[in-house]
Amino acid sequence: MSLPPERDPRLIWTEADEPRSGRFGDVYFSAEDGLAETRAVFLEGCGLPGGWQDRAHYTIAELGFGTGLNIAAVLDLWQRTRTPGQRLSLFSVEGYPLAPDEARRALSRWSELAPATAALLSGWPAPTPGFHRIDLPGFGASLDLAVGPVECALTQWTGRADAWFLDGFSPATNPDMWSEDVMDAIAARSAADARIATFTVAGDVRRRLADRSFVVEKKPGHGRKRQRLEARRHGVPEPAPVLPRIAIVGAGIAGASVARALAAQGAGAVLFETVGAAPAASGFPAALVTPRFDLGDAAVAALFAQALERAVALYRDIPGAVLAEGVVQRPGTERDAARFARIADQPIWAPDAMRLDDQGDLVMRDAVTVAPAAIRDPWLASTPAADGRVASIVPGRAGWALRDAQGGTLAEADAVILCAGAGNAALLPGLALSPVRGQVDWSRHDPPVATAWGGYVAPTPDGVLFGATHDRDQTSTEVRAADTRRNLETLATRFPDLAAAIDPAAVASRAAIRATTRDRLPVCGAVPDRPGLFVLGGLGSRGFCLAPLLADHVVALTLERPSPLPADIAARVAPSRAAARALVEPPASRED
Repeated sequence: MSLPPERDPRLIWTEADEPRSGRFGDVYFSAEDGLAETRAVFLEGCGLPGGWQDRAHYTIAELGFGTGLNIAAVLDLWQRTRTPGQRLSLFSVEGYPLAPDEARRALSRWSELAPATAALLSGWPAPTPGFHRIDLPGFGASLDLAVGPVECALTQWTGRADAWFLDGFSPATNPDMWSEDVMDAIAARSAADARIATFTVAGDVRRRLADRSFVVEKKPGHGRKRQRLEARRHGVPEPAPVLPRIAIVGAGIAGASVARALAAQGAGAVLFETVGAAPAASGFPAALVTPRFDLGDAAVAALFAQALERAVALYRDIPGAVLAEGVVQRPGTERDAARFARIADQPIWAPDAMRLDDQGDLVMRDAVTVAPAAIRDPWLASTPAADGRVASIVPGRAGWALRDAQGGTLAEADAVILCAGAGNAALLPGLALSPVRGQVDWSRHDPPVATAWGGYVAPTPDGVLFGATHDRDQTSTEVRAADTRRNLETLATRFPDLAAAIDPAAVASRAAIRATTRDRLPVCGAVPDRPGLFVLGGLGSRGFCLAPLLADHVVALTLERPSPLPADIAARVAPSRAAARALVEPPASRED
């Protein structure tokens, strides 16, 4: 892994094989026994495991991820003491990330942490700036690792911590980690009875915590450190939210992603389809997982980079889901060559993830071709499907009532997550979604490398898929011979031999309806003025890239848990934004 100079920790290994930061002139953990120090300073300092007893969900935030030792120690303790059904959310910030091999070397000395270490290392993310979610399903936990400046990371995190590990390098060498602004952010993102533990007893740190309503105490230190610090708020803990009754409306990739994200959080749902549900891209034999590029809007570019990383990591864990690795984006104009070079240089991509080949094509190493059914079916397998189709959603006696076309109530739910694609507009009148009809064709011919250029071509399990048409404001899903000819003409512009070999009368075809917004960004979040109503839609042609990450976000909102989506990006996709809004006033009708 090669890091740009500004993010390089300048790692040094001492003669005792201890990792040391050349940037800050300090060790990552104690030479005497780093694990014992972690347990004494941070775990005992935050009153763990007692702090999470009788808690359905617990959140720990850390400043200074380093080698991952603190998180591995937490996971080990959590696994030994948690009760069935408990869930742990972890958030950590690191400005200068280590490579996985470096972390493996540092953590290898503690065999008792081997399961936790292996889980962390298996999901170790690229060192790109922004948030990275690591799933830890064997521990009932997840970790959101923020790479970048600490103040920025805390500003973007929307969670509330029950406990904090302040483990940045010493205030004397790394003052940015202990600044007034950082302490403000810690206070703002702390639960009413939050606890803080740190190795330092510096006067400025004590004063800044005390000024923010934390009761601060010096405690006996560990090893050569005579003292350490504990701090605590003595507010009244907020009651833990009860897991709501949840309905998912829509069984495409958005609904399947929400079902997966709920299951990962230990929550369940009931799945509904809509009246007149139009076929979506989830029914094609193959789909490309590629990002949208943006050179002028950093937040949009970051959204798609984070979404691609999240989606591909999850798909690679599903047997048979990934059909092919890598996608080539061919230039459509002469200006694209220069544009592609600038895209490849964006810091949001993992090292070597984007490169130009000799023809000026942009080679996307981490983009993939997937088999939609291989993803959707297992993700929906544990979510029961309800009889009947939803025609409307109205306020019920408690929560929301899902009604059929005759006005009968199919079910009531505390929370409803709309994932019905273009059908979301009918269920939420006034939501600014536009339908786009697209037809795709496929045949039994050997595919080239997955390629996009305006049209696209991708491998299927037994042939090649090509398309797609793009007809705005059309909702017919009838297959059209004229559209097959259009797709073949598009294919011939890049792969003339393949197009000539395909008999139009022998292809299989399918048309689907996508939904788009005015700003071409998805709609994901809580519906304004409708408590308990959420939406995930407007995915356009990027559903298999966007849906997994956005499902994590909407589920976090539904369950009141930390989201992996940075706050500025969450605002850009929120239903309350102008481009998604034509939201109508809350409906007057109510379930009798």
